Amino acid sequence: MNAEILAVGTELLMGQIANTNAQYISGRLPEVGVYVYYHSVVGDNPERLKEALKLALSRSDVVVMTGGLGPTKDDLTKETVAESFNRKLVLDNESLESIKGYFKKVGRTMVDSNIKQAYMPEGCIILKNERGTAPGCIIEDNGKTVIMLPGPPSEMKPMFDDVLNYFAQKSSHRLVSKFLRIFGVGESLLEEKIMDLIENQTNPTIAPYAKEGEVTLRVTANCSNNEDPEAILAPTINEIKRRIGESVYSTEDKNLEDVVGELLIENNLTISLAESCTGGLISAVLTDIPGISAVFNRGIVCYSNEAKVANCNVNNDTLLKYGAVSRGTAIEMAKGIRINAGTDIGLSVTGIAGPGGGAESKPVGLVYIALADKDNVWCEEFVFAGNRRRVRNNSVLNALDMIRRYIMKRISINNCI
Repeated sequence: MNAEILAVGTELLMGQIANTNAQYISGRLPEVGVYVYYHSVVGDNPERLKEALKLALSRSDVVVMTGGLGPTKDDLTKETVAESFNRKLVLDNESLESIKGYFKKVGRTMVDSNIKQAYMPEGCIILKNERGTAPGCIIEDNGKTVIMLPGPPSEMKPMFDDVLNYFAQKSSHRLVSKFLRIFGVGESLLEEKIMDLIENQTNPTIAPYAKEGEVTLRVTANCSNNEDPEAILAPTINEIKRRIGESVYSTEDKNLEDVVGELLIENNLTISLAESCTGGLISAVLTDIPGISAVFNRGIVCYSNEAKVANCNVNNDTLLKYGAVSRGTAIEMAKGIRINAGTDIGLSVTGIAGPGGGAESKPVGLVYIALADKDNVWCEEFVFAGNRRRVRNNSVLNALDMIRRYIMKRISINNCI
């Protein structure tokens, strides 16, 4: 089955909010053999909505609609769809009681306009909303299926599991994907390393996606409900990992910071950070990880020379001779923060994020990242291209990858002992 996602809401057209629902739905429908061919957005206008729905039904088997199920006059999705299918809206008492129960639970007064949300197209399959007041529904008519879901993602996503269950009962095939996250290998080099796999792909298929600083490979198996997708995916994934090596940091579509956080926690390695040009960004992404307090001791923004001396024991002579952005300063920052915090690992970043402050010998984008443990210290020099945001972002990613590779090497050494 092919599908179209039709988002309803003038706020989407005006750019006031992003259409994250479409991204989520597109990623989930292939799990049950429904493939998204089109995305559409229409404002809160019944005539334009009717035209958009007519077009969607003319080219798709399934139309998934989000938004326009609220209690206000401009929430007209159900009314428009019901009219398009010549169906009446009828009061569903179970939905009404659920809406009343929701208002009682959150301690708010229900107004008469909310009763409108309990009116559903006759003959539809009702989707319960446990997080809000707008139930969804499914209409089947002449081989076409229209699904109506609320706009707020916090309500839509939990309800979407019921949609997947609905399609799973109808489909004999499904798509199952694994996402390989890769850092340290550019898109061109990666393609060169696996070009023969891409050119000869049948099942599974391989699709690369590049974003700032890293590449993702989507490996997708087309299988029947009785087949084990892992048996189809594993040989290709293992071959990619063999060719790319430790640059593959996740096969579960995890972010780099999540992988690093898990490695720190699982190996009980404590860490402290001294950040200059990144201004606390590394600390911010790590402290987003649940349970990181077990290993994350402190993160200090040592922006000034005085702070580098006071918090990281950087020698004044080092600053005078080599400058704040130098290999020597980065090394002393990493060693100093580790000693002061008493952690297993100390990591530092110092650089010139721009747009000003650069020179011929030290250009904008020059960054030093150092990692120290009780026995050794490692320091890498980078020159990142791009604006200030991009330099800082690349610094964060490379710092995280340095921590990841350090831990992986440590694990490998311990396993050999």
